[in-house]
Amino acid sequence: MSRRHLLLLAAAVTDATFERQTLDGKRVWIGKCIHCNSKLVVADDGRSLGEATLEHVWPETQGGTNDVMNLAVACARCNREKGTRHDHRGGQRLEQIVALLQARRLERWRDPRDVGMDARLASVMGGQTPDPDAE
Repeated sequence: MSRRHLLLLAAAVTDATFERQTLDGKRVWIGKCIHCNSKLVVADDGRSLGEATLEHVWPETQGGTNDVMNLAVACARCNREKGTRHDHRGGQRLEQIVALLQARRLERWRDPRDVGMDARLASVMGGQTPDPDAE
């Protein structure tokens, strides 16, 4: 599994809107876009099945990292629209959009241990569990 696929899988597994299901005989994770809540599917090997893309809450172009708390799953349309621009929502500034996405990501956070995926994702998780009291 490529690192990129592992990161997409980690973003899906740690998002409580995603649930493990069987689709056409394959194990998949089905959940919602971080932006528009459209239905997205990620294969159990981290490959996108359809429109699921890896979203960086704080954009890589602005110094964002592949830290799992900075990752989310977005549909291709929303991710493409956002791109490196952050003014598509009525001129909101980068900090406002990032704050909104960070809050949404934290609300949707699920510990991978809750779904038995901690060992599989250990290489990209680094022991992360979000602290809701941290600022």
